[in-house]
Amino acid sequence: MPAWLVTGGAGFIGSNFVRHALAHSDVRVVVLDKLTYAGHLENLADVADDPRFHFVRGDIADAASVDLIVREHQPRALVNFAAESHVDRSIDDPGAFVQTNLVGTFVLLEAARAHLARLDEAGRDAFRFLHVSTDEVYGSLGASGAFHESTPYEPNSPYSASKAGADHLVRAYHATYGVPSLITNCSNNYGPYQYPEKLIPLMTLNAIEGRELPIYGDGGNVRDWLYVEDHCAGIRLALERGRIGEKYNIGGKNERTNLELVDAICAALEAAMPAAENPALRERGIAGYRDLRRFVDDRPGHDRRYAIDAGRIRSELGWRPGHDLETGLSATVRWYLENRDWCAAVQSDYDRGRLGLAGG
Repeated sequence: MPAWLVTGGAGFIGSNFVRHALAHSDVRVVVLDKLTYAGHLENLADVADDPRFHFVRGDIADAASVDLIVREHQPRALVNFAAESHVDRSIDDPGAFVQTNLVGTFVLLEAARAHLARLDEAGRDAFRFLHVSTDEVYGSLGASGAFHESTPYEPNSPYSASKAGADHLVRAYHATYGVPSLITNCSNNYGPYQYPEKLIPLMTLNAIEGRELPIYGDGGNVRDWLYVEDHCAGIRLALERGRIGEKYNIGGKNERTNLELVDAICAALEAAMPAAENPALRERGIAGYRDLRRFVDDRPGHDRRYAIDAGRIRSELGWRPGHDLETGLSATVRWYLENRDWCAAVQSDYDRGRLGLAGG
């Protein structure tokens, strides 16, 4: 049975992809994850007993460990989700982002190159290296337009710069060494198992607890939102049917300002857990979730707008998102309401306080 090596598979998108791969592909899934603050075995508890699942704790920047894992499991594909991903944290500590996102990707590419050299012709033809990236590498859009695969890179944060550098390495290893690679660039993901520093779980959990809902700047920054299961389906299609050396943008075509999104979260919460029945709000004398909104100082270098043109993956691979923002957000809010034990477990060392003010 062929194996896929999934790095960062205990994180948010990675763990959702592991479940998706086990459900939709006849493969073994080997997860390599360092288990940092955003990677948790709790994210994989429901697949831990699957005989096709195997977990290894390790660092993608540790060349010796990566080489051993590749030699042992002989993967037919390497799917790289492993990344430091929170922009605010990259402002506070850019070095960690360079080490994981850039150096780690380099180590994986070197391991893939050595692995290919050991394979026969059929094995080399079957192997794929898929690197999962972000729309943030493209920079900031004006009021109109969308990012295409050919859009020039203009990263504006240490996070997006580290991911841009990794993208360029993947491209270069294909052009120089023939590593059969693909790159996917996605818009903002949301859904189950997302670490609560990100906007949607942060706002959801703060609102449930009657805490303030901090909105950066004027709340007018625009993002395109993509339900994580739809993203995982796109990655699998790219891995199985995508053209080697190609890039595929994956976006949900669900643009909202941050303020509009917070209001939508409040509406979804009102439907699932009416404010009048929430003891945390009653204690504070607050009638509705929207009353918790507070505008705070903007993030340094905050990109104004992102939007993805996903025409290539739609036309070439037949990908379509299965969720609009209303259905996806409703499902996400319900998931956080129903999985408070998970929320408590993964937040043991994080109080949802503001990060990323070092540049302000």
